[in-house]
Amino acid sequence: MSSKRPPEAAVHVVTGATAGLGLETAASLASTGHHVVLCGRDEERLASARATVLERCPEASLDVVELDLASLAQVRRAAQQVRDRYESVDVLINNAGVMYTPLERTSDGFERQFGVNHVGHFEWTKQLMPLLLAGSGARVVNLSSAAHRAHGVDLADANWERRPYDKFAAYGAAKTANILFTVEFERRFGRYGVHAFAVHPGTVNTTLGRYLTREDMRHLKQLVAERTGAPSGEKPPPLVYSTVQDGAATSVWAATSHELVGRGGLYLSDCAEDTPAPHAVAADQAEELWRLSEALCGAWDER
Repeated sequence: MSSKRPPEAAVHVVTGATAGLGLETAASLASTGHHVVLCGRDEERLASARATVLERCPEASLDVVELDLASLAQVRRAAQQVRDRYESVDVLINNAGVMYTPLERTSDGFERQFGVNHVGHFEWTKQLMPLLLAGSGARVVNLSSAAHRAHGVDLADANWERRPYDKFAAYGAAKTANILFTVEFERRFGRYGVHAFAVHPGTVNTTLGRYLTREDMRHLKQLVAERTGAPSGEKPPPLVYSTVQDGAATSVWAATSHELVGRGGLYLSDCAEDTPAPHAVAADQAEELWRLSEALCGAWDER
């Protein structure tokens, strides 16, 4: 299902590209002449996503790869397909994720939000690192969220094996992990010309929120109200949603902007540099999370 790639087209790999932000990101990149590899869990949904992009941009240069971030074995198989097809990757957009799930485990035993949002992407990026290093000024874009501000990562119990599970705290921790991964990746690989960015896309109403009940929505609104300093006891204001196009814009900007050449380790929102919570950029936490991630899925070859 691959379309012929123009020789000069940069290769952009997008996870979670079958719907929502990922599909919009992939379509936007394809419409500006980039070769886009759409990655997702389901063959039929990948075919549908490809058709959607081609309907919007008939000349799009596309490829598809099945990727299930909840299985390290499948992550490695998918990465091998990418390595077999391409000599280099210019941009890796780690967009896929799950949000506010009940307590579930990946096939490797990781708490699902931490396992999919962070560990699966950690292994995916590690497996594709030779292709990123083979490019010129490659970028890694990790989708985070403003939800990171509420919760750091408990590195002594990242997989929620010893604490009562809190799906809101687990999501915030996973999104913090995305930023810590960005920080430590930049420290280790920025000197080789491969730079990483963490992106907050805004609050976008996509299928990512499919696990939220009405009670969850009330709780979420209250959390937002507390973070924004709303008076105690008052009814929380309604959530303000961004469009999918606006939500994807910062990912596309992170992937392509000339303003970011030679820079990295940044947290971005609204197509600009933003300031994350201090716990998400603590160097010691970033290094410790990296060591934990290697313990969970294998050491990283650092040239």
